[in-house]
Amino acid sequence: MTNFCKVLLKISIWALIVKLAFSANDDFTYNGFKGASNLSLDSLAALTPDVLLMLTNNTYHGKGHAFFSAPIQFKKSPAGKVITFSTLFVFAIVPEYSEFGNHGLAFVLSPSKDLSHAWGEYYLGLLNETDNGKPSNHIFAVELDITLDPENGDINDNHVGIDINSLLSNYSTPAGFTSDDDGQFKNLSLKSGEPMQVWIDYDGQNMQFNVTLSPLWVSKPKTALLSYTINLSSIILDHMYVGFSASTGISYAYQYILGWSFMTDGKVPELNISSLPQLPRTTTPSSDKPKDISIWLPLSLSVLVLMAAAGAKIIMVRKKMFSELHEDWEVDFELQRFSYKQLYKATRGFKDEYLLGVGGFGRVYRGVLQDTKVEVAIKRVCHESRQGVREFVSEIVSLGQLQHRNLVPLLGYCRREGELILVYEYMPNRSLDKFLFNEGEATLSWSQRFWIIKGVASGLLYLHEDWERVVIHRDVKASNVLLDGDMNWRLGDFGLARLYDHGGVPQTTHLAGTVGYIAPELSKTCRVTTSSDVFAFGVFLLEVACGRRPIEPEKAEDQQVLMDWVVANWRKGTILETRDERLGEEYVAEELELVLKLGLLCSHSLSTARPSMRQVTQILHGGIPFPDLMLNQLDTVDSTFVKYEGSNAYVMSFSSMSSESCLFSGR
Repeated sequence: MTNFCKVLLKISIWALIVKLAFSANDDFTYNGFKGASNLSLDSLAALTPDVLLMLTNNTYHGKGHAFFSAPIQFKKSPAGKVITFSTLFVFAIVPEYSEFGNHGLAFVLSPSKDLSHAWGEYYLGLLNETDNGKPSNHIFAVELDITLDPENGDINDNHVGIDINSLLSNYSTPAGFTSDDDGQFKNLSLKSGEPMQVWIDYDGQNMQFNVTLSPLWVSKPKTALLSYTINLSSIILDHMYVGFSASTGISYAYQYILGWSFMTDGKVPELNISSLPQLPRTTTPSSDKPKDISIWLPLSLSVLVLMAAAGAKIIMVRKKMFSELHEDWEVDFELQRFSYKQLYKATRGFKDEYLLGVGGFGRVYRGVLQDTKVEVAIKRVCHESRQGVREFVSEIVSLGQLQHRNLVPLLGYCRREGELILVYEYMPNRSLDKFLFNEGEATLSWSQRFWIIKGVASGLLYLHEDWERVVIHRDVKASNVLLDGDMNWRLGDFGLARLYDHGGVPQTTHLAGTVGYIAPELSKTCRVTTSSDVFAFGVFLLEVACGRRPIEPEKAEDQQVLMDWVVANWRKGTILETRDERLGEEYVAEELELVLKLGLLCSHSLSTARPSMRQVTQILHGGIPFPDLMLNQLDTVDSTFVKYEGSNAYVMSFSSMSSESCLFSGR
C-alpha cells in the first residue's frame, strides 16, 4: 500500500471517529436520570433520590436550570442553515395551589449554560429586565407557562409559546392536543400534576418548527399543537447548549423532568414510558398500631417530654407569630394602622379558602374584621429592603385620606419583617376585565359601559386636580376597575409599586405600568405626569368600547394591537366597526364614536397633544364639544400614534413592568 493510500485511510478513519464522537455527543436519551453525570445543574435544580430531574421546589421567587453539559452543533458551517433537530421530554408541574400556577418551565437553546444573570418569576430564569428583547441574546425557548402575565402578552394561564430573545412569545396557543381518534381538540392542564409528553421538532430544510403535546400514555398526535415557519439561522449559533429553565414566584411549584431524549439529523427516539420514574406522592401513616407496651411506654414518655417543651415555647412562638415592625416615626400614623393579629383573625390565619387571587405583588385575601364585622380585602406584599419605607408608608397614609365615590378606599396598613400588608374596602363583584373578556359572563350594555367610563374619568380628575395633592395612578386599566356591593365601579390599586422603588423620586424611577398602557415618552424621560395617566385612560376607553385587550397576539396581524386597529378603521371611516360585537345594535352611535375618538386623542404619542382629565370629563358630559379639528390634524402627521406594527421592540422593552402609583406635593 502506497504512503498516499495509508494517509487517505488514516484521514478516513479519523473522520469516522470525529463523526461518531459528534453523534455520541449530540444524541442522548434519559429514561429517568440515574447516573446522569453529564448534566449541568444550578440554583434550585437537582436530581432527586427517585432519579427525577427537579427544576424547582418549594422555594418562592426562585429559578432552576438543567443543561446537557456539552454544547450541541447546530450548523455544519458558520454561514449555513440550522440543521434538523428534535427532542422529546416528559414533564410534570405540581403547584402549591391547584387553582394558581407559578411561572412554569421552558425548553431552551442558549449560547451559554450560565444563566446566573437571569431573573426568576415571569422571566422563567432565562433573561432579565435589561436584556429582555435584545437580538444579541440568541435565546430560543419553548415555554410551558401556567401564569397569565399581561406584561408578557400571555393569552391565558395555561399555554405553550415560542420565545425568541424575549419572554414575549412570538407565537402561543392554549395547551392541549388533537385526538387522532375523533379529531377533537382536548385541553390539557399544565399544572395538573400529571406527567405529559412534549415533542419539539425543527425541519432545517423547510424551516418548519412544530410543538406537540399529549398525556403520558397517548402516542404522539398526528396534528401538532403549534406549527410555525421560521428561519433560525440568525438566532441559533453554530454551537448551543440545550436544556431546561424554570422559575417560581409568590407561589411555588415542583417542576419535574421524568425523561428526555434529543437528536440532530434524525428522528428522536421514543422514551420507554414504563421505565420512567414515578412522581413523589404524599403518603399517609400506616393504620397498624403497635400493641407491645414496651413500645408504647417509652413513646408515651417521649410525647410527654415533647409536650412539656412545646408548652414552654408556645408563648414565645405565639408572640413571634404576631410580631410587627414599629418605628418611632410611625406614631403619627397609628390611626391608619391595623395589628397583624386583627388581620390574622379576619382571614382565619390567611387560609387558602379566603384567597381571592395571586398577582404580581402578592396574595390578596378576603377578610372580616371581628370588632366591626366589616369585609375587607387584604393584600400581602413581600419586600426585602427597608430603604425608603418611611416615605412609602407616609404616602400610603396620605392615599388613605382620598375620598371619592369612584375610588376604592385604602383603609390602612400593617408592617412586618419583610412584608407590608395593605387593607382595602372589599369589592365583592370583581373587576371590570372579567365582564369584558371572560366567556360566560353577562355582557355589559353600552349604557353601563358609558357610565363606567364617566365614573373612572371623574375619579382620575379628582386625583389629578381636585384633591389637595396630585396623585398619578400609573396603572389605569380594566383589571383595576372594581365593582362594589352596590354595583358602583371604582378605580383601585393605589400605592403598591412605591415599595419596589424604595421611596425614590417618581420622576427618576424605573418605568412601571402594564404593556399596552405605557405612554411612549416614559421610555426616554422616565418622568411620570398626569398626561401619562391620560394616555392609559385613552387605551382604557378603547378597551371598554371594543371589548378587547390592548395587545392580543393570537389575532390577525393587522388586529393584534388594539390602538393600531382602531386608528386604521378611523382613517377608513369605519371606526364604529371596532365596537364590541357583543353589543349588537344596542348602542348609542354618537356616544360610541365619541368614546373611540376620545380614546385616540388621549393616546396621542405627543404628551402635549393630549387633553387634561378636566377636558376629558367635560367632553364626556357634553360640557364642551369634541375637538374634531385636532383629531383630523393628527392624520397629517407621520407616526402620530404609537406604532407597534411590524416590530415587538416597543412591547419587549416594557415586558417586565409592574403597576405603580405615586404621589407628588403641589401641582
